[in-house]
Amino acid sequence: MPQPIPQTLNAPAQATLEAWHAMLESGNMDDLDRLFADEVVFRSPVAHTPYPGRTATTLVLRTVNTVFEDFKYHRSFVTGDGASVVLEFSANVSGKALKGIDMVRFNAEGKIVEFEVMVRPATGLQALGAAMGAKLGDKIALLKAEA
Repeated sequence: MPQPIPQTLNAPAQATLEAWHAMLESGNMDDLDRLFADEVVFRSPVAHTPYPGRTATTLVLRTVNTVFEDFKYHRSFVTGDGASVVLEFSANVSGKALKGIDMVRFNAEGKIVEFEVMVRPATGLQALGAAMGAKLGDKIALLKAEA
């Protein structure tokens, strides 16, 4: 018999998700790194390999917050164990509309351990990749090498 699916994340994860939404709303990302576990991994829709660690994840998410225009979350879906959420969003980048999802997994303490992003259509993804590349330059490659 299937297990019932909870309607919400577990309490520590919910608190972290609320803090993430508050940061996006205010535009103040000063405390962003406190949302992540030390072993967090960011998976980009543009890169083949993941970005491990708190420093790289913080850099990418702070930067994308400056690249996205008209960013808005629309729906969220919680996994059966209450430890992960999928957030559907839309945004514009350099005149290209895009839709995407953030797949976020939390540990027992509510810290984010995995943040994976998927984006469509290809034109929006290409615009996002170009804008992020222009802002980050070689910084992200150096962070990957340090990990």
